[in-house]
Amino acid sequence: MNTEEIAKENKMGVMPVNRLLISMSLPMMISMLVQALYNVVDSIFVSKINENALTAVSLAFPLQSLMIALGTGTGVGINALLSRSLGEKDFHKADEVASNAVFLAAASYLAFLMIGLFVVGPFYSGQTQDAQILAYGKEYLTVVCCFSFGMYGQFVFERLLQSTGKTFYTMITQGTGAIINIVLDPILIFGYLGFPRMGVAGAAAATVAGQIIAAVLAFVVNKKKNTEIHLVMKGFKPNLPIIGQIYAVGIPSIIMQAIGSVMTYGMNRILMAFTSTAAAVFGVYFKLQSFIFMPVFGLNNGMVPIIAYNYGAGKRERLIKTMKLSIAYAVGIMTVGLLVFQLFPARLFALFEASDTMLAIGVPALRIISLSFLFAGFCIVTGSVFQALGNGVYSMLVSIARQLLVLLPVAYLLSRMGNINYVWLAFPIAELVSVSMTVFFLIRINRKVIRYIGEEQEER
Repeated sequence: MNTEEIAKENKMGVMPVNRLLISMSLPMMISMLVQALYNVVDSIFVSKINENALTAVSLAFPLQSLMIALGTGTGVGINALLSRSLGEKDFHKADEVASNAVFLAAASYLAFLMIGLFVVGPFYSGQTQDAQILAYGKEYLTVVCCFSFGMYGQFVFERLLQSTGKTFYTMITQGTGAIINIVLDPILIFGYLGFPRMGVAGAAAATVAGQIIAAVLAFVVNKKKNTEIHLVMKGFKPNLPIIGQIYAVGIPSIIMQAIGSVMTYGMNRILMAFTSTAAAVFGVYFKLQSFIFMPVFGLNNGMVPIIAYNYGAGKRERLIKTMKLSIAYAVGIMTVGLLVFQLFPARLFALFEASDTMLAIGVPALRIISLSFLFAGFCIVTGSVFQALGNGVYSMLVSIARQLLVLLPVAYLLSRMGNINYVWLAFPIAELVSVSMTVFFLIRINRKVIRYIGEEQEER
Protein backbone atom coordinates (compact mmCIF):
# COMPACT_ATOMS: atom_id res chain seq x y z
CA MET A 1 0.00 0.00 0.00
CA ASN A 2 1.51 3.35 -1.01
CA THR A 3 1.53 6.55 1.04
CA GLU A 4 -1.48 8.05 -0.71
CA GLU A 5 -3.63 4.97 -0.12
CA ILE A 6 -2.69 4.97 3.57
CA ALA A 7 -3.55 8.65 3.91
CA LYS A 8 -6.92 8.18 2.19
CA GLU A 9 -7.84 5.75 4.93
CA ASN A 10 -6.77 8.04 7.79
CA LYS A 11 -9.25 7.47 10.59
CA MET A 12 -9.67 11.22 11.21
CA GLY A 13 -11.77 11.45 8.06
CA VAL A 14 -13.86 8.28 8.30
CA MET A 15 -14.22 6.91 11.85
CA PRO A 16 -17.46 7.76 13.75
CA VAL A 17 -16.77 11.08 15.46
CA ASN A 18 -17.46 10.19 19.08
CA ARG A 19 -15.39 7.00 18.88
CA LEU A 20 -12.64 8.89 17.03
CA LEU A 21 -12.53 11.69 19.59
CA ILE A 22 -12.41 9.26 22.50
CA SER A 23 -9.81 7.03 20.84
CA MET A 24 -7.54 10.01 20.12
CA SER A 25 -8.17 12.00 23.29
CA LEU A 26 -8.30 9.31 25.97
CA PRO A 27 -4.62 8.33 25.64
CA MET A 28 -3.70 12.02 25.74
CA MET A 29 -5.92 12.62 28.76
CA ILE A 30 -4.33 9.70 30.61
CA SER A 31 -0.82 10.90 29.76
CA MET A 32 -1.72 14.45 30.80
CA LEU A 33 -3.04 13.13 34.12
CA VAL A 34 0.27 11.35 34.65
CA GLN A 35 2.02 14.64 33.80
CA ALA A 36 -0.14 16.39 36.39
CA LEU A 37 0.71 13.68 38.90
CA TYR A 38 4.44 14.16 38.56
CA ASN A 39 4.06 17.95 38.76
CA VAL A 40 2.28 17.50 42.07
CA VAL A 41 4.72 14.83 43.28
CA ASP A 42 7.60 17.27 42.64
CA SER A 43 6.03 19.80 44.98
CA ILE A 44 5.00 17.21 47.56
CA PHE A 45 8.60 16.00 47.93
CA VAL A 46 9.99 19.54 47.82
CA SER A 47 7.56 20.62 50.57
CA LYS A 48 9.19 18.03 52.84
CA ILE A 49 12.41 20.08 52.74
CA ASN A 50 10.67 23.21 54.07
CA GLU A 51 8.09 25.83 53.07
CA ASN A 52 10.77 28.09 51.52
CA ALA A 53 11.71 25.29 49.13
CA LEU A 54 8.06 24.96 48.12
CA THR A 55 7.84 28.75 47.66
CA ALA A 56 11.00 28.74 45.50
CA VAL A 57 9.57 26.10 43.17
CA SER A 58 6.25 27.99 43.08
CA LEU A 59 8.02 31.22 42.10
CA ALA A 60 9.72 29.36 39.23
CA PHE A 61 6.35 28.77 37.60
CA PRO A 62 6.19 31.97 35.47
CA LEU A 63 9.45 31.18 33.68
CA GLN A 64 8.64 27.49 33.41
CA SER A 65 5.25 28.34 31.92
CA LEU A 66 7.01 30.61 29.41
CA MET A 67 9.16 27.65 28.35
CA ILE A 68 6.07 25.51 28.00
CA ALA A 69 4.28 28.31 26.12
CA LEU A 70 6.96 28.35 23.43
CA GLY A 71 6.89 24.57 23.10
CA THR A 72 3.15 24.05 23.13
CA GLY A 73 2.42 27.12 20.99
CA THR A 74 4.87 25.95 18.34
CA GLY A 75 3.32 22.49 18.70
CA VAL A 76 -0.17 23.88 18.02
CA GLY A 77 1.09 25.43 14.79
CA ILE A 78 2.85 22.21 13.78
CA ASN A 79 -0.19 20.12 14.65
CA ALA A 80 -2.66 22.28 12.72
CA LEU A 81 -0.48 22.70 9.59
CA LEU A 82 0.62 19.08 9.44
CA SER A 83 -2.89 17.67 9.95
CA ARG A 84 -4.33 20.06 7.40
CA SER A 85 -1.62 19.12 4.88
CA LEU A 86 -2.48 15.45 5.33
CA GLY A 87 -6.18 16.25 4.95
CA GLU A 88 -5.38 18.01 1.67
CA LYS A 89 -3.20 15.02 0.60
CA ASP A 90 -0.12 17.26 0.34
CA PHE A 91 2.41 14.71 1.61
CA HIS A 92 5.53 16.59 0.54
CA LYS A 93 4.45 19.58 2.58
CA ALA A 94 3.73 17.34 5.58
CA ASP A 95 7.31 16.04 5.46
CA GLU A 96 8.62 19.61 5.19
CA VAL A 97 6.59 20.65 8.23
CA ALA A 98 8.04 17.76 10.25
CA SER A 99 11.65 18.64 9.38
CA ASN A 100 11.18 22.30 10.18
CA ALA A 101 9.52 21.34 13.46
CA VAL A 102 12.74 19.65 14.61
CA PHE A 103 14.71 22.77 13.65
CA LEU A 104 12.35 24.95 15.72
CA ALA A 105 12.79 22.66 18.74
CA ALA A 106 16.56 23.15 18.57
CA ALA A 107 16.20 26.93 18.26
CA SER A 108 13.83 27.02 21.25
CA TYR A 109 16.32 25.12 23.38
CA LEU A 110 19.16 27.51 22.55
CA ALA A 111 17.01 30.46 23.61
CA PHE A 112 16.31 28.96 27.04
CA LEU A 113 19.88 27.80 27.49
CA MET A 114 20.84 31.48 27.39
CA ILE A 115 18.01 32.34 29.80
CA GLY A 116 19.16 29.63 32.18
CA LEU A 117 22.70 30.99 32.16
CA PHE A 118 21.97 34.71 32.43
CA VAL A 119 18.35 35.47 33.44
CA VAL A 120 17.43 33.13 36.33
CA GLY A 121 19.12 35.25 39.02
CA PRO A 122 17.47 38.57 38.10
CA PHE A 123 14.15 36.75 37.61
CA TYR A 124 14.11 35.55 41.24
CA SER A 125 15.47 38.80 42.63
CA GLY A 126 12.47 40.58 41.11
CA GLN A 127 10.11 38.50 43.27
CA THR A 128 11.84 38.08 46.64
CA GLN A 129 14.89 39.06 48.67
CA ASP A 130 14.73 36.04 50.98
CA ALA A 131 18.23 34.51 50.72
CA GLN A 132 17.11 30.91 51.15
CA ILE A 133 14.29 31.18 48.61
CA LEU A 134 16.72 32.83 46.15
CA ALA A 135 19.29 30.05 46.59
CA TYR A 136 16.72 27.27 46.19
CA GLY A 137 15.15 28.97 43.18
CA LYS A 138 18.41 29.49 41.30
CA GLU A 139 19.41 25.86 41.80
CA TYR A 140 16.07 24.58 40.55
CA LEU A 141 15.45 26.82 37.57
CA THR A 142 19.02 26.80 36.20
CA VAL A 143 18.87 23.02 35.78
CA VAL A 144 15.38 23.15 34.21
CA CYS A 145 16.39 25.77 31.62
CA CYS A 146 19.87 24.54 30.73
CA PHE A 147 18.69 20.97 30.08
CA SER A 148 15.40 21.88 28.35
CA PHE A 149 16.42 20.20 25.07
CA GLY A 150 14.58 17.12 26.31
CA MET A 151 11.36 19.06 26.84
CA TYR A 152 11.47 20.67 23.38
CA GLY A 153 12.35 17.39 21.68
CA GLN A 154 9.47 15.71 23.48
CA PHE A 155 7.04 18.45 22.43
CA VAL A 156 7.91 18.20 18.74
CA PHE A 157 8.17 14.43 18.31
CA GLU A 158 4.92 13.88 20.22
CA ARG A 159 3.14 16.49 18.09
CA LEU A 160 4.20 14.61 14.95
CA LEU A 161 2.52 11.51 16.35
CA GLN A 162 -0.61 13.42 17.38
CA SER A 163 -0.92 15.03 13.95
CA THR A 164 -1.32 11.64 12.30
CA GLY A 165 -3.74 10.32 14.93
CA LYS A 166 -1.22 8.11 16.76
CA THR A 167 -2.03 9.42 20.22
CA PHE A 168 -1.60 6.02 21.86
CA TYR A 169 2.15 6.29 21.35
CA THR A 170 2.24 9.76 22.91
CA MET A 171 0.55 8.29 25.97
CA ILE A 172 3.42 5.79 26.18
CA THR A 173 6.17 8.40 25.75
CA GLN A 174 4.65 10.92 28.15
CA GLY A 175 3.82 8.23 30.68
CA THR A 176 7.35 6.85 30.55
CA GLY A 177 8.87 10.30 31.13
CA ALA A 178 6.50 11.02 33.99
CA ILE A 179 7.12 7.69 35.74
CA ILE A 180 10.89 8.19 35.50
CA ASN A 181 10.45 11.64 37.05
CA ILE A 182 8.32 10.32 39.90
CA VAL A 183 10.77 7.50 40.67
CA LEU A 184 13.82 9.77 40.56
CA ASP A 185 12.29 12.58 42.65
CA PRO A 186 12.82 11.11 46.15
CA ILE A 187 16.08 9.42 45.09
CA LEU A 188 17.71 12.64 43.91
CA ILE A 189 16.08 15.07 46.35
CA PHE A 190 16.93 13.07 49.50
CA GLY A 191 19.94 11.08 48.30
CA TYR A 192 18.63 7.51 48.39
CA LEU A 193 20.30 4.41 46.85
CA GLY A 194 23.77 5.91 47.05
CA PHE A 195 22.94 9.09 45.13
CA PRO A 196 24.01 12.46 46.58
CA ARG A 197 21.35 14.51 48.38
CA MET A 198 20.57 17.27 45.85
CA GLY A 199 17.56 18.99 47.44
CA VAL A 200 15.52 21.17 45.06
CA ALA A 201 18.16 20.67 42.33
CA GLY A 202 17.30 16.97 42.55
CA ALA A 203 13.67 17.73 41.73
CA ALA A 204 14.82 19.63 38.64
CA ALA A 205 17.23 16.85 37.62
CA ALA A 206 14.46 14.26 37.91
CA THR A 207 12.24 16.39 35.70
CA VAL A 208 14.77 16.90 32.89
CA ALA A 209 15.84 13.23 33.00
CA GLY A 210 12.23 12.17 32.39
CA GLN A 211 11.88 14.68 29.54
CA ILE A 212 15.09 13.57 27.81
CA ILE A 213 14.16 9.89 27.91
CA ALA A 214 10.63 10.64 26.69
CA ALA A 215 12.03 12.71 23.79
CA VAL A 216 14.36 9.91 22.69
CA LEU A 217 11.51 7.39 22.88
CA ALA A 218 9.17 9.65 20.88
CA PHE A 219 11.85 10.09 18.19
CA VAL A 220 12.32 6.32 17.88
CA VAL A 221 8.56 5.73 17.64
CA ASN A 222 8.28 8.35 14.88
CA LYS A 223 11.02 6.68 12.85
CA LYS A 224 9.55 3.20 13.24
CA LYS A 225 5.78 3.70 13.40
CA ASN A 226 4.84 7.04 11.82
CA THR A 227 4.66 5.95 8.18
CA GLU A 228 2.69 9.00 7.04
CA ILE A 229 5.61 11.34 7.78
CA HIS A 230 9.17 10.95 6.52
CA LEU A 231 11.55 12.77 8.84
CA VAL A 232 14.74 13.45 6.88
CA MET A 233 17.24 16.00 8.23
CA LYS A 234 20.14 15.28 5.83
CA GLY A 235 20.78 18.40 3.78
CA PHE A 236 18.05 20.24 5.69
CA LYS A 237 17.59 23.98 5.19
CA PRO A 238 14.96 25.99 7.07
CA ASN A 239 11.87 26.64 4.95
CA LEU A 240 10.83 30.17 5.90
CA PRO A 241 7.34 30.04 4.31
CA ILE A 242 6.52 26.84 6.26
CA ILE A 243 7.96 28.28 9.48
CA GLY A 244 5.81 31.36 8.84
CA GLN A 245 2.70 29.19 8.45
CA ILE A 246 3.51 27.29 11.65
CA TYR A 247 3.85 30.51 13.61
CA ALA A 248 0.84 32.14 11.98
CA VAL A 249 -1.13 29.73 14.15
CA GLY A 250 1.52 29.16 16.81
CA ILE A 251 2.48 32.72 17.76
CA PRO A 252 -0.99 33.67 19.01
CA SER A 253 -0.92 30.49 21.12
CA ILE A 254 2.58 31.30 22.39
CA ILE A 255 1.53 34.84 23.26
CA MET A 256 -1.65 33.54 24.88
CA GLN A 257 0.27 31.18 27.15
CA ALA A 258 3.11 33.62 27.72
CA ILE A 259 0.49 36.04 29.00
CA GLY A 260 -0.24 33.40 31.61
CA SER A 261 3.42 33.60 32.62
CA VAL A 262 3.15 37.39 33.00
CA MET A 263 -0.06 36.96 35.00
CA THR A 264 1.55 34.45 37.35
CA TYR A 265 4.58 36.69 37.86
CA GLY A 266 2.30 39.63 38.64
CA MET A 267 0.16 37.57 41.01
CA ASN A 268 3.27 36.37 42.84
CA ARG A 269 4.33 39.96 43.42
CA ILE A 270 0.85 40.89 44.67
CA LEU A 271 0.73 37.88 47.00
CA MET A 272 4.29 38.26 48.31
CA ALA A 273 3.20 41.68 49.61
CA PHE A 274 0.93 39.76 52.02
CA THR A 275 3.24 36.84 52.88
CA SER A 276 5.46 34.28 51.14
CA THR A 277 2.97 31.64 52.28
CA ALA A 278 0.35 33.22 50.00
CA ALA A 279 2.69 32.73 47.02
CA ALA A 280 3.22 29.11 48.09
CA VAL A 281 -0.59 28.67 48.22
CA PHE A 282 -0.87 30.06 44.70
CA GLY A 283 1.81 27.62 43.53
CA VAL A 284 0.02 24.70 45.18
CA TYR A 285 -3.23 25.79 43.51
CA PHE A 286 -1.58 25.61 40.09
CA LYS A 287 -0.27 22.13 40.84
CA LEU A 288 -3.68 20.92 42.03
CA GLN A 289 -5.68 22.51 39.24
CA SER A 290 -3.49 20.69 36.72
CA PHE A 291 -5.39 17.51 37.65
CA ILE A 292 -8.51 19.19 36.27
CA PHE A 293 -7.08 21.21 33.40
CA MET A 294 -4.60 18.62 32.08
CA PRO A 295 -7.33 16.16 31.01
CA VAL A 296 -9.05 19.03 29.19
CA PHE A 297 -5.76 19.89 27.47
CA GLY A 298 -5.42 16.21 26.58
CA LEU A 299 -8.90 16.35 25.10
CA ASN A 300 -7.78 19.39 23.12
CA ASN A 301 -4.69 17.60 21.83
CA GLY A 302 -6.90 14.82 20.52
CA MET A 303 -9.45 17.26 19.09
CA VAL A 304 -7.16 19.70 17.24
CA PRO A 305 -5.88 17.30 14.56
CA ILE A 306 -9.46 16.05 13.97
CA ILE A 307 -10.70 19.62 13.49
CA ALA A 308 -7.72 20.57 11.29
CA TYR A 309 -7.92 17.38 9.20
CA ASN A 310 -11.64 17.71 8.50
CA TYR A 311 -11.22 21.43 7.82
CA GLY A 312 -8.63 20.54 5.18
CA ALA A 313 -10.83 17.74 3.84
CA GLY A 314 -13.93 20.00 3.71
CA LYS A 315 -16.03 17.86 6.08
CA ARG A 316 -18.03 20.47 7.98
CA GLU A 317 -20.47 18.18 9.79
CA ARG A 318 -17.67 16.07 11.27
CA LEU A 319 -15.89 19.23 12.39
CA ILE A 320 -18.99 20.63 14.10
CA LYS A 321 -19.81 17.36 15.84
CA THR A 322 -16.22 17.08 17.09
CA MET A 323 -16.42 20.58 18.51
CA LYS A 324 -19.76 20.01 20.29
CA LEU A 325 -18.67 16.71 21.84
CA SER A 326 -15.38 18.21 23.00
CA ILE A 327 -17.14 21.11 24.71
CA ALA A 328 -19.56 18.71 26.44
CA TYR A 329 -16.75 16.51 27.73
CA ALA A 330 -14.65 19.50 28.86
CA VAL A 331 -17.53 21.07 30.79
CA GLY A 332 -18.17 17.75 32.50
CA ILE A 333 -14.53 17.42 33.59
CA MET A 334 -14.46 20.97 34.94
CA THR A 335 -17.68 20.39 36.88
CA VAL A 336 -16.09 17.41 38.65
CA GLY A 337 -13.09 19.62 39.44
CA LEU A 338 -15.32 22.31 40.88
CA LEU A 339 -16.99 19.81 43.22
CA VAL A 340 -13.66 18.40 44.44
CA PHE A 341 -12.22 21.85 45.17
CA GLN A 342 -15.38 22.93 46.97
CA LEU A 343 -15.70 19.82 49.12
CA PHE A 344 -12.12 18.76 49.94
CA PRO A 345 -9.76 21.80 49.97
CA ALA A 346 -8.17 21.03 53.36
CA ARG A 347 -7.45 17.43 52.39
CA LEU A 348 -5.79 18.61 49.17
CA PHE A 349 -3.48 20.98 51.05
CA ALA A 350 -2.62 18.25 53.55
CA LEU A 351 -0.59 16.62 50.75
CA PHE A 352 1.89 19.52 50.94
CA GLU A 353 2.68 19.51 54.67
CA ALA A 354 0.46 22.60 54.95
CA SER A 355 0.86 24.67 58.10
CA ASP A 356 -2.15 26.21 59.85
CA THR A 357 -1.29 29.51 58.16
CA MET A 358 -1.23 27.89 54.72
CA LEU A 359 -4.57 26.19 55.39
CA ALA A 360 -6.14 29.46 56.55
CA ILE A 361 -5.13 31.10 53.26
CA GLY A 362 -5.46 28.09 50.98
CA VAL A 363 -8.89 26.67 51.79
CA PRO A 364 -10.87 29.80 50.84
CA ALA A 365 -8.51 30.32 47.88
CA LEU A 366 -9.40 26.97 46.33
CA ARG A 367 -13.12 27.47 46.89
CA ILE A 368 -13.17 30.94 45.37
CA ILE A 369 -10.86 30.35 42.40
CA SER A 370 -12.62 27.12 41.41
CA LEU A 371 -15.82 29.06 40.70
CA SER A 372 -14.10 30.02 37.44
CA PHE A 373 -14.16 26.34 36.40
CA LEU A 374 -17.86 26.74 35.51
CA PHE A 375 -16.93 28.43 32.21
CA ALA A 376 -13.29 27.45 31.73
CA GLY A 377 -13.95 24.16 29.91
CA PHE A 378 -16.00 25.85 27.20
CA CYS A 379 -13.43 28.62 26.77
CA ILE A 380 -10.44 26.27 26.55
CA VAL A 381 -11.95 23.98 23.91
CA THR A 382 -13.39 26.78 21.81
CA GLY A 383 -10.07 28.63 21.90
CA SER A 384 -8.36 25.53 20.49
CA VAL A 385 -10.99 25.32 17.75
CA PHE A 386 -10.06 28.88 16.76
CA GLN A 387 -6.41 27.82 16.52
CA ALA A 388 -7.15 24.66 14.52
CA LEU A 389 -9.09 26.77 12.01
CA GLY A 390 -6.17 29.17 11.63
CA ASN A 391 -7.70 31.96 13.73
CA GLY A 392 -5.45 31.79 16.77
CA VAL A 393 -5.64 35.59 17.11
CA TYR A 394 -9.13 35.19 18.59
CA SER A 395 -7.75 32.97 21.36
CA MET A 396 -4.95 35.44 21.94
CA LEU A 397 -7.33 38.36 22.32
CA VAL A 398 -9.46 36.46 24.83
CA SER A 399 -6.37 35.54 26.84
CA ILE A 400 -5.02 39.10 26.83
CA ALA A 401 -8.35 40.46 28.03
CA ARG A 402 -8.79 37.78 30.69
CA GLN A 403 -5.35 37.78 32.25
CA LEU A 404 -3.83 41.21 31.60
CA LEU A 405 -6.77 43.58 31.23
CA VAL A 406 -9.03 42.02 33.88
CA LEU A 407 -7.43 39.48 36.22
CA LEU A 408 -4.23 41.29 37.21
CA PRO A 409 -5.72 44.80 37.56
CA VAL A 410 -8.74 43.48 39.48
CA ALA A 411 -6.50 41.37 41.74
CA TYR A 412 -4.31 44.41 42.46
CA LEU A 413 -7.29 46.64 43.24
CA LEU A 414 -8.85 44.01 45.49
CA SER A 415 -5.51 43.52 47.27
CA ARG A 416 -5.62 47.19 48.29
CA MET A 417 -8.58 46.32 50.51
CA GLY A 418 -6.19 44.43 52.79
CA ASN A 419 -7.95 41.05 52.77
CA ILE A 420 -6.24 38.34 50.74
CA ASN A 421 -9.50 36.47 50.20
CA TYR A 422 -10.72 39.32 48.00
CA VAL A 423 -7.74 38.79 45.65
CA TRP A 424 -8.98 35.33 44.65
CA LEU A 425 -12.27 36.82 43.38
CA ALA A 426 -10.35 38.18 40.40
CA PHE A 427 -10.35 34.68 38.85
CA PRO A 428 -14.13 34.12 38.48
CA ILE A 429 -14.55 37.78 37.46
CA ALA A 430 -11.98 37.35 34.67
CA GLU A 431 -13.59 34.10 33.52
CA LEU A 432 -16.92 35.85 33.00
CA VAL A 433 -15.20 38.27 30.63
CA SER A 434 -13.48 35.33 28.90
CA VAL A 435 -16.68 33.41 28.22
CA SER A 436 -18.43 36.52 26.86
CA MET A 437 -15.63 37.20 24.38
CA THR A 438 -15.35 33.52 23.40
CA VAL A 439 -19.06 33.34 22.51
CA PHE A 440 -18.71 36.51 20.41
CA PHE A 441 -15.74 35.12 18.47
CA LEU A 442 -17.40 31.71 18.02
CA ILE A 443 -20.41 33.36 16.37
CA ARG A 444 -18.03 35.37 14.19
CA ILE A 445 -15.91 32.41 13.06
CA ASN A 446 -19.04 30.38 12.33
CA ARG A 447 -20.31 33.14 10.02
CA LYS A 448 -16.97 33.67 8.28
CA VAL A 449 -15.39 30.19 8.16
CA ILE A 450 -17.30 27.18 9.50
CA ARG A 451 -20.50 27.65 7.50
CA TYR A 452 -18.49 27.67 4.25
CA ILE A 453 -16.36 24.58 4.90
CA GLY A 454 -16.98 22.05 2.14
CA GLU A 455 -18.23 24.60 -0.36
CA GLU A 456 -14.65 25.59 -1.14
CA GLN A 457 -13.74 21.97 -1.90
CA GLU A 458 -16.79 21.59 -4.12
CA GLU A 459 -15.72 24.60 -6.15
CA ARG A 460 -12.20 23.24 -6.74
